[in-house]
Order: sequence, then C-alpha cells, then structure tokens
Amino acid sequence: MSQQQRTIWRTGATAPILTIAGLLFLFGFVAQEVVKGRTLAFDRGIMLALRSSADPAIPIGPVWLPEAARDVTSLGSMVVLGIVTLAVAGYLFFAGKPAAAWLTLIAVIGGIALSDLLKFVFGRARPDVVAPLARVFTSSFPSAHATLSAITYLTIGAVLARSQTSPRISIYFMALAVFLTVLVGVSRVYLGVHYPTDVLAGWCIGAAWAMGCWAIMARFHSVAQLAPASQR
Repeated sequence: MSQQQRTIWRTGATAPILTIAGLLFLFGFVAQEVVKGRTLAFDRGIMLALRSSADPAIPIGPVWLPEAARDVTSLGSMVVLGIVTLAVAGYLFFAGKPAAAWLTLIAVIGGIALSDLLKFVFGRARPDVVAPLARVFTSSFPSAHATLSAITYLTIGAVLARSQTSPRISIYFMALAVFLTVLVGVSRVYLGVHYPTDVLAGWCIGAAWAMGCWAIMARFHSVAQLAPASQR
C-alpha cells in the first residue's frame, strides 16, 4: 500500500467524524424529546395522516398496499438481515477480503446488541394511536427494523461501493442501500407499529454505528482489502 493510498484511507477515516457526531446529537435530541413526551403530537399527526379520516383502522392507499408494506418491512427483519449478512460475508471471505467480511459481521452483530440495549433502556410502549397491521413483541424506541436495516444495508453498500472502480456503480450501491433503509423505516410507520420518532432515531443511531465501524476499520488500514485489485 503506497503512501498516497495510506493518506487517502486516513482522510476517509477522519472525514465521517462530524457526520457521526451530528447523527448522535440528533439521536440524543429525539430521545430527550421522546422521554419528555414532547413528540406525541408530531407522532400522532403523521400516523393519523396515513389512515383514513373516517376510520383510523383503515390505512390510506389501495387495498394491496398494506400487504406490500408487510413484504417491504420484512427486509428489515432479523431473519432477512441475518441471511443477507451471512451471504455477503461468505462472498467476501471467498473473494479473499476477510477484513471486509469481518467489518460486515461485527457491524451487524454489534448493532443488534446496541439496538436491544437501547430498547431496554428506553422501554417505550408501542403506539396505540392506530390499530397495528403487523405483530410486534418488543418495546418501541428506537425501531430495531430502522436501526438494523441502516446498519446492514449501509455497511454492505459501502463495502460493495468501495470495491468498484466505476463511480457510477459505487453511487448506485450507496443509493440502493439508502433507499432500502428508508423504505423499511417508512413501512414501520405505515403499518402502525412504530412512531415516526422511533424510526428517525433508529436511522440516526444505525447510520452512526455503520459509519463508526467503517472509520475504525479504515483507521487500522484493514479496509485496504476493500479496494479493487487495480488500486492496491
């Protein structure tokens, strides 16, 4: 690895610090407002806007949309994310990129532990504003689907983007990762199983965690294995 490449990786590891700090600040702000009960009007307004004004039990949109939302929300489930993570990690190991594989595994497994810890600490009850359209078993804040989809898809998107020589393909991978993350979070609110602030907090802490894992790996230079062979 040349001196120029080392400089690039060090810069790449340092650059996200302000973004991570901003995401953590926003998470802390949202969490504080939630604990003080100041977000209920905001949360209720958005959730009711997604339901029929005549009957809050009926979601807006065509009759097939709730089923489609349940399909989409499964993309953020522990089972689906676990399968995706193992599949990508397996590919990276076979491709001779163990650092990238470990980055993916550590980010996701650590994110699961973080999500469970935060749910335990805050213990927010699930929304009772509208009738939920999916079964849930844990507390509400932050949304685990939003948190873990952000961690998993953004981490994998970054790994795949960094392995490409084409900027357009790299942008495509990152855009796809963001799109899937947003789609999963929105589906949770539409189904009535999460407050919007649950999802917003999940996005913030999930993105911060994914970026933090990436920055740490870059700091120790192991992320050099992610680069295309022509750049090593």
